[in-house]
Amino acid sequence: MALVQFQIGKQGLTDGFIKSLETCFKTNNRVKVYVLKSGRPDGKEGKTQVEKYSKEILEKLGKIYTAKTIGFTINFKKWRKPPIRK
Repeated sequence: MALVQFQIGKQGLTDGFIKSLETCFKTNNRVKVYVLKSGRPDGKEGKTQVEKYSKEILEKLGKIYTAKTIGFTINFKKWRKPPIRK
């Protein structure tokens, strides 16, 4: 299965972006989201912005999704059951 990739740019998170993610998760279990330079401030503020994007997307998608942030990339995974979170 091919790796599915999305990008967040200067428009940030939009309803269309979230709907595209939901549609993509109907056929895929993993998705990578890249936060482009135009979608975040420079320096440490950029890293915190990526974390905010991650949390906001998870809130909108639901409990059966998890995310891992590496640099300016967010890896999302869909589970069959909600994972046990500590």
